[in-house]
Amino acid sequence: MKVHQVEMIMSAVKPEQYPIEGYPEFALAGRSNVGKSSFINKMIGRKSLARTSSKPGKTQTLNFYKIEEQLFFVDVPGYGYAKVSKTEREAWGKMIEQYMTGRQELRAVIQIVDLRHPPTADDCLMYDFLAHYDIPAIVIATKADKIPRGKWEKHKKVIKDQLQMRKTDPLIVFSSEKGIGMEQAWREIEDRM
Repeated sequence: MKVHQVEMIMSAVKPEQYPIEGYPEFALAGRSNVGKSSFINKMIGRKSLARTSSKPGKTQTLNFYKIEEQLFFVDVPGYGYAKVSKTEREAWGKMIEQYMTGRQELRAVIQIVDLRHPPTADDCLMYDFLAHYDIPAIVIATKADKIPRGKWEKHKKVIKDQLQMRKTDPLIVFSSEKGIGMEQAWREIEDRM
């Protein structure tokens, strides 16, 4: 998809604040600092619409990005970040769970993991949650440019095994730096619209 038109239209914390256009939605989930904002910016061809931050845990609401009047990317708070109070983390958890389990427009969750490292316990919990509720996932393994291409398959196998990935969910090797995996990611998204 060639993206010309994107706007961040709202931040929401409860269902009555969600957009009413009815476009397909794709939620982006991942550990704080795994590169969610970089992924969004690369996919929409912008430098800094989604703010990248050296301070993880910045996203505290559901941020809706409208793309080409056709779909929404929904950036959800990053998980697994220690400097946020337990109460705050629980509130985010409830907000995310309510959105992911109750939103009819949600077509898939794009879960972002780091190709260089085995998935964390939090990554596994997130994927288990998606599998439990039968929510389709597109797993994006970022930072591919930091690993020699010859080792990608080995790293992909570790991710698939640790997450115990369903056969129906794709795993895409991605690099925000080099644009690797971008076309494949758009194909998976468009197939679900």
